[in-house]
Amino acid sequence: MADIPFLQANLVSKSYGGAVASGVKDISLDIEPGKITAIIGESGSGKSTLLRLLYGLLSPDTGTVTFKGERIWGPDEKLIPGHDAMKMVTQHTDDLNLFARVWDNVSAMLPSTNVKLKEEKTEQVLTQLNMMQLAYKRVADLSGGEKQRVAIARAIITRPEILLLDEPFNQVDTSFREGLQHDIRQIVKQTGLTVIMVSHDPAEVLSMADDLIVLKQGDIVERGHPKTLYHTPLSLYTAELLTNCNVLTMQDAKACGIEATKEFVVIYPEWIRLNDILMTSKWTVKQVLFKGFYEDLILENSGAILRVLNNESGKYADGDTVGVKIKKWLEY
Repeated sequence: MADIPFLQANLVSKSYGGAVASGVKDISLDIEPGKITAIIGESGSGKSTLLRLLYGLLSPDTGTVTFKGERIWGPDEKLIPGHDAMKMVTQHTDDLNLFARVWDNVSAMLPSTNVKLKEEKTEQVLTQLNMMQLAYKRVADLSGGEKQRVAIARAIITRPEILLLDEPFNQVDTSFREGLQHDIRQIVKQTGLTVIMVSHDPAEVLSMADDLIVLKQGDIVERGHPKTLYHTPLSLYTAELLTNCNVLTMQDAKACGIEATKEFVVIYPEWIRLNDILMTSKWTVKQVLFKGFYEDLILENSGAILRVLNNESGKYADGDTVGVKIKKWLEY
């Protein structure tokens, strides 16, 4: 007997109509248990639609979604939409009781039939998300990142098999974001929780995900491990999603000493070395952008523009002439 897929979409389509087509079309995919799967794509590519179809918040126009071999019913057929084995957290925290304590917001998700067990589970989840110091604060007094932790704690305290995250870190400050991402990864390792997340932030998906799905205009154009997709993207679209890369025309690439055979050349900033000795090609520093421990140099040569990472802050100024050496490039 063949293994039953954990979570599967089979030729699922959902269209919203209108002048500009939106939604997803004929998508088939399997989600592996115990991993973090990230869905990324430009605005309007169908990321959130796909997530809601997998959860059962939307009914597909065609196709089916199954969980452990059983069909997931949408809102057209289920009074309270959303599969019982799943929980979803979005960037909004409107369902929190602002004037209750964090502890009460989280523990309220459990029945009171066993008070001791309820307290133990609440403490366990708050500890996993590094929130015990917030336990007796009112939600109204928390920051956006802290409120997001409360929302996630409420979602996972019921021990769902799948946690769905729809742009969950949008409202979270950078200082809180990395800690929250780390805690979620640890929970996945410790409990075997399956996470499916939608994001527009490449740094987020590259550091969190085990599996990356790239959507474009409702279609899956690429899928694989984040490291593989980053280093060897099959399309220009994926390369531009995952990094702030240099995209040059075939003609502009000649300024870098590249004789391209395809229309576009992609060069990641970290693939460029500043080389003042060899001067294989001379570039003028048009702008120096301070980024903290490094700088972005905007270089120009015969109309071609390059963005280069410079780890020696203060070494170059506007108008300087520098040489560059390209270690690697991609063609599309």
